[in-house]
Amino acid sequence: MKKFFQSKWFYAILSLIFTFALFFYVHDGKNDMGLTNSTSSSTNTTQMAANKSKDLSVPLQLNVNSDKYFVIGYPEKVNVQLSGPSALVTTTANTQNFKVYADLGNLGPGEHTVKLQQQGLNSDIHSKIKPSKIHVNIQPRRTVKFPVKATYDKKNIASGYKVGKASSDVSSAKVTGPIDQINRIDSVVAKISLKPNTKSDVKQDAVIEALDKKGKTINVIITPSTSAVDLPVSAGDNKRVPVKVNLNNKQDDKTYDVKCDPSDVLLLGDKDAISGINSVNADVDVSKMSGKNTKTVSLDTGNSKVNGLDPSTVKVQVDVKDK
Repeated sequence: MKKFFQSKWFYAILSLIFTFALFFYVHDGKNDMGLTNSTSSSTNTTQMAANKSKDLSVPLQLNVNSDKYFVIGYPEKVNVQLSGPSALVTTTANTQNFKVYADLGNLGPGEHTVKLQQQGLNSDIHSKIKPSKIHVNIQPRRTVKFPVKATYDKKNIASGYKVGKASSDVSSAKVTGPIDQINRIDSVVAKISLKPNTKSDVKQDAVIEALDKKGKTINVIITPSTSAVDLPVSAGDNKRVPVKVNLNNKQDDKTYDVKCDPSDVLLLGDKDAISGINSVNADVDVSKMSGKNTKTVSLDTGNSKVNGLDPSTVKVQVDVKDK
């Protein structure tokens, strides 16, 4: 037996056993790796094949001869639903490297219903445009020159103040739009924006607008779109007079120290009417006063021909002390 283990036959058989063992070990490893690679490849394929949908808001473009025609009635944006492979839809939604358009190139003046189209989408992506059709009104493009007049709201001018002639650095403007809108224009104005109770000159850039007979704004293109305007505002006939504080219901056992801020005001109105007024009264009831008091008192001349006072109220301070 000892001779067998030391013989060449024993070592040959042992080598053969190791060879078979190594073969089966390597074969099983390849099968496992193949299974893993197959699973990974299957997963990637599934991910690429997965579909998704996404809604986008996309600007609507018009293919039209804009030098000849003006188009009205179309939406600025439309909704587009994209569906297809997830990766392609995501990339397209992020880049938006396609366009939605209405082809008006072969259409003339009038009202039309036009089907919307897309251009630039990958062939694997399906798109659905909402709305699928639009109604447009194509009209001949017209440009007309109109005089520009500066306007303002007189209600915002302070009482008693007068307004000079408004001036503008734009005397006329070119107005472009569809012919039916151009025909509606009654005037083109540079609207001056005034704060309530305006008492001083106004200088600003005013927006130029086209208005119809009812004063409503018409949607057209105006060149230039703004104008530098100057509106002089000043007091009319005026006279500065002192404020006379009258303390009513004083008590005999008390003293009253009075201060008025401001001590004089500007009287505005008819020249003949204000010439006979030498002061303005501020009446204060002190019957319930003690110590230091401050009251805001409205001024009134009682003369209907006086347009206003600037300011129309004063602050009266009354310090009441015992005698």
